[in-house]
Amino acid sequence: MNASIGISAQNGALGWLTVAACCVATVVAGGRWLRVAQREHYLPDAVSRFAVRWWWCSPANAVAGVLGLAGLVVAGWLPVAGLVTAAVVAVAPFGLSIRGRTAPLALTRRLRTLAAVWVALQAGAVAAGVVGGEGALAAAAAALAAPALVDVALALTAPAERRLAGRFVDQATARLRRVNPTVVAITGSYGKTSTKGYVAHLAAARRSVVASPASFNNRAGLARTVNEHLAPGTEVFVAEMGTYRHGEIAALCRWIPPDIAVITAIGPVHLERFGTEDRIVEAKSEILTRAPVVVLAVDDVRLARLAERCEAEGKRVWRCATTPGVAAGAPEPERVVVVTSGVSGLDVAVGDRAVAKSVPSIAQPGNVACAVAVALELGVPDDAIAERIASLPTAAHRLEPGRGASGSIVLDDTYNANPAGAAVAVARLAAEGAASARRVVVTPGMVELGRRQREENARFAEAAATVATDVVVVGRTNRAALVAGVRAAAGARLHVVSTREQAVAWVRDTLGPGDAVLYENDLPDHYP
Repeated sequence: MNASIGISAQNGALGWLTVAACCVATVVAGGRWLRVAQREHYLPDAVSRFAVRWWWCSPANAVAGVLGLAGLVVAGWLPVAGLVTAAVVAVAPFGLSIRGRTAPLALTRRLRTLAAVWVALQAGAVAAGVVGGEGALAAAAAALAAPALVDVALALTAPAERRLAGRFVDQATARLRRVNPTVVAITGSYGKTSTKGYVAHLAAARRSVVASPASFNNRAGLARTVNEHLAPGTEVFVAEMGTYRHGEIAALCRWIPPDIAVITAIGPVHLERFGTEDRIVEAKSEILTRAPVVVLAVDDVRLARLAERCEAEGKRVWRCATTPGVAAGAPEPERVVVVTSGVSGLDVAVGDRAVAKSVPSIAQPGNVACAVAVALELGVPDDAIAERIASLPTAAHRLEPGRGASGSIVLDDTYNANPAGAAVAVARLAAEGAASARRVVVTPGMVELGRRQREENARFAEAAATVATDVVVVGRTNRAALVAGVRAAAGARLHVVSTREQAVAWVRDTLGPGDAVLYENDLPDHYP
């Protein structure tokens, strides 16, 4: 009893008011940070990284962050100062909404579990401060630390979530064994979704095929694909495999062992996590370990070296290229696929024979080469491949052509987020519309490029500005780099907007028949 009285006396009425205000503010802020966790696939370090981005993305947020920290520091001597921290946490960072426009919070079972653990951590931190006589200080600190505590909750719940997901993986493993299809596993820094679609399309000429939908390329997505779509009689299963860290693809291949493994390309995607492209190669090459047959895009010298290593290990290797002569001198030239793009369309050669000539197609040659190699390995004859190349599907939102309401040409490349793909998209824009028409690039830039992010975005914007009449920069994440790139080209008119909706409205009001717009990448609104 005496201890309780002492604690109350130390905190005082204003101290308790501060504790209550900070707790309410934390609950409000929790919606924001839990949404970020969900959108970032529940990765334990993601929320803190996004918190840093948001607090420093604009002068207003930076000032708010400094005020919140100042309130916390002063609360050590004057508990009521914690009310400043509470106010900041409740309303900021500005721009990061609780519900979300493009990526709303979904109250799934996993999200509810995460929220419960996070609330327990927050409550424990506040309770410890109250018992120690520093309730206001502890509550203010816990409020500011909400993103970090969400990451702690993610780390604590991860083992249980893996065990729960393991049941679905076990079901998928058993189904795979029963159906026993030929497994084609595809990875790469980019091009894997398009190549998956091409493989499924070409193989369907002779085989019954199931491919993982959309970007279902992780453990949960692939288990769901197998459990829901892999029916008896399926002869080929095409599985896209993505990765955020070393060991993920190796783990996938333990229960989805590939018969044919494909690496489409290596680039600076996810450099933020891997650090270097060589480490990306290491992570992607996990897909080759169990596969007796491998398909590699040897335009990249690193993948050419992998081809040599795989041959030394006794694997059957298909080399794919977009430049004649790149794979010259291959030990088995009959397994060299070269696809080139000319004015009239795609030319496809396998070894010294022509499979297709001048096929009208806008598909990326490197991806087509990998798909052709897989189709040949699956026994699809040359004539069937040549016939179906002209009708290769376009992956949704990957340089997908369309028409705007005003009659303008629309190139939807909103799911692309790599420098090589962006360069291809800009080249495509250059070929669209009338010579006197407006050509517009709308972009928030590219992310997860690590230390190269600013450089790559500036380079992309400069290239875009040499082709486009207008460049519309969306959001704050890459604003400085994109603006610098556009200004360096000194060609296109620059427009800066806060949201994609504003950019779309500008395009709708400005462009007409004959004009063309490229939407290059899109970032959900949990990005600044």
